[in-house]
Amino acid sequence: MSRGKPIPVGPTARLPEGVSFDGLAKTDPKEFREKGLFPKGYLPLPHPNHPVGGMIFPQHEIKALPRLERVDLDFDLPEHFLPEFPPAIYLTTRPDLGDVSQGKVVTIENFQEIFQGILNAKDMEGMRLLVTQFPQQQFNATFDRKSVNADGMRGVTCFDCHVNGHTSAATHLEPSARPQTHRRRIDTPSLRGLNVQRIFGSQRAMKTVEDFTEFEQLGAYFDGDPVTAMMKGINRLDRSTQVHFMAEMQNLLNFPPAPGLGIDGKLDPRKFKADSPEMQGQKLFFGKARCAECHPAPYYTDNSMHDLKVERFYKPQMINGMKATAQGPIKTFALRGLKDSPPYLHDGRLLTLEDTVEFFNLILETQITTQEKRDLVAFLQQL
Repeated sequence: MSRGKPIPVGPTARLPEGVSFDGLAKTDPKEFREKGLFPKGYLPLPHPNHPVGGMIFPQHEIKALPRLERVDLDFDLPEHFLPEFPPAIYLTTRPDLGDVSQGKVVTIENFQEIFQGILNAKDMEGMRLLVTQFPQQQFNATFDRKSVNADGMRGVTCFDCHVNGHTSAATHLEPSARPQTHRRRIDTPSLRGLNVQRIFGSQRAMKTVEDFTEFEQLGAYFDGDPVTAMMKGINRLDRSTQVHFMAEMQNLLNFPPAPGLGIDGKLDPRKFKADSPEMQGQKLFFGKARCAECHPAPYYTDNSMHDLKVERFYKPQMINGMKATAQGPIKTFALRGLKDSPPYLHDGRLLTLEDTVEFFNLILETQITTQEKRDLVAFLQQL
C-alpha cells in the first residue's frame, strides 16, 4: 500500500471439498440457489453483533485512540485484511508534497501542527470540525453509552472512521432500513477523490458532500432517531459555514499517486509491455470482464448506482442476526487507489482483490480463466 503495508492476497473464501471457482463459474444461478453453492464468504456480511449494531473500530486503531473501545464487543476482521494505519494523506492543492500526514493520525491535538502553512484558514476550520468529537449513539455522555474510556463520552469524530481522510475499515449499520435484521453492514469508504464523485452514501444517493456531511450528524450518528439524538446531545451544524468548511476540506483529499497511469487514467504504454500482465488485465477490465461498464476511466466510477442482484445466487437466510436477502442498488465506488482500501464491496465481505475478482466473475458470469484473473488483479494494483 502507499506507506508500505503488504497487500493481502487471496482468494480467502472457502469452497466445499471438490468444488473449484472455475467449476462454479460455469454453474447456472438457479443451480447455485437450489443447491446452496454460493461461497459463504461472499454472502452479505453481518455486523459483529447484528442485533445490537453500532460503530465499531479495529483493535489497532483503539490502541492509538483508546476512547474508541466498546464495552460489549470487538472488531471482527484481522488487521492484515485492513487498510494501513495511519494512512497517507494526499491533497489536490499540493500534489508536490506527496504524503503530508507526517506518519501521524490526525487529531484535534495535532492538526494545526500538520497542516499549518498547507491549508488556508477556512479549510483549517473544516479540518478542525472533522477531528472534533461529537456525540453518537454508542459514544456519548448518557448512561447507556458503550464506550470504555471516559473520553469516549464526548463522542466520535468524522476522522475516527475516515482516518486521515481515508478509512480504517471501521464498520456500522446503515441507518435507513428496518427492521434491525434488514439493516446492512457498512464498511467505511475512503474519502480520497471525493471531489470527482457525485453521489454519496452507499444506498442513499445523496447528491453533494454537504448533504452527506449534514446527514451523518443528523441521521447516521443516531440511527435516524431524532428523539434519541436530542437526548444524547445532537450536534447541529450550520449549513452555510460549518458544513461548507467541512465539505471543502473533504474535497481536497486526493487519490494516491498512480505512476503507472497516463493522463487518461489508463496504463501508460511507455511503462508496460503489450504482453505484460498489467496490460492484459487492462484489456480484460475494459472488455471481457465487464468491469468498465460501471467503472470507466479515469477515476473508475460512473457516479451511478447499480443493483447487482446477487440474491439470484442464494436463498434468503439468517446470518448471525442479519437477514440475507435482496439488497438493492449500491453506488459505484471509485477504484482509484483500490489497493489501499481493503476489504471490498459496501459491507467489506470481499477481503482481497482476488476475492473481488472471483465474486464478480461469478455474478457477472464472465467465465474468465485463472490466468486472466491474475492479470486483472495485476491491473487493479496499478490503479
